[in-house]
Amino acid sequence: MAGPSQKKAESNLKFAVTTSLRPAPGAIESAKQLAGQLNFPFVDRDNRSVKYLTALNCADGLLVVSSQKISFLMGKNKFFFHPGLAGLRIKEINNGKTDQMISAMSLKEGQSILDCTMGLGTDAIVASYVTGATGSVTGLECSPLISELVKRGLQSYSAEDKEMIPAMRRIKVINTNHKEYLASLKTGSYDIIYFDPMFRYPRRKSPGMNASRILANHDPIDLETIELAYNAAARRVVMKERRGSAEFVRLGFKYVLGGRYSPVAYGVKERRRTPV
Repeated sequence: MAGPSQKKAESNLKFAVTTSLRPAPGAIESAKQLAGQLNFPFVDRDNRSVKYLTALNCADGLLVVSSQKISFLMGKNKFFFHPGLAGLRIKEINNGKTDQMISAMSLKEGQSILDCTMGLGTDAIVASYVTGATGSVTGLECSPLISELVKRGLQSYSAEDKEMIPAMRRIKVINTNHKEYLASLKTGSYDIIYFDPMFRYPRRKSPGMNASRILANHDPIDLETIELAYNAAARRVVMKERRGSAEFVRLGFKYVLGGRYSPVAYGVKERRRTPV
């Protein structure tokens, strides 16, 4: 999720880092480390409420570090790393059901994926599970805050589905502008390059999604970015959008795939002259 307008929007917001009310051993040091890494002030919790600390520090939001997770709170919105529907999708794949994203990618074990708009990382986790230990998934995220929370979550989240843990741990997260990153790549750098741009009109509303949307980039992907991705991909470029979206035509995706009743679809640009 890259773009100068997003960077400007996030830099205009003020955040601080604190701990939970009763921080576990090491939580204070971890919070201070996170504050230093993101260049945010650290604030002692000292049994004070999130609302009070936010007002006291004239902050727009707080990062709250506990032994289990790091939460981002901004008004009524709250965001923390969670794999979302990744676990359910992986179970369905194991039960022989079709995952539309994996089908659109024609993803196989051992392949390499570049997720240009990683966001909360759900699609990256599913892709990492399918590519396996011999494959690789790299996720790009231009929001420093989202990038750091997701990176830490992928390395520490303890899933009930033990098959999902190594898939999360294998994902490489890079905090960068995806267009600049694509411009630095050689042809064939990744098998599949994937985009899931932020929908202008969200399909569902939740405190977690609302909080992440505040920090996410809403700039539409331009044709030059797709061309850079096409030049860097060995096999195909895939973009997720709403079914019937004019973005597919605008960005030159001639093949659009997806489930018959699904609200989303996937545009595919194939580098090889093989059937999609």
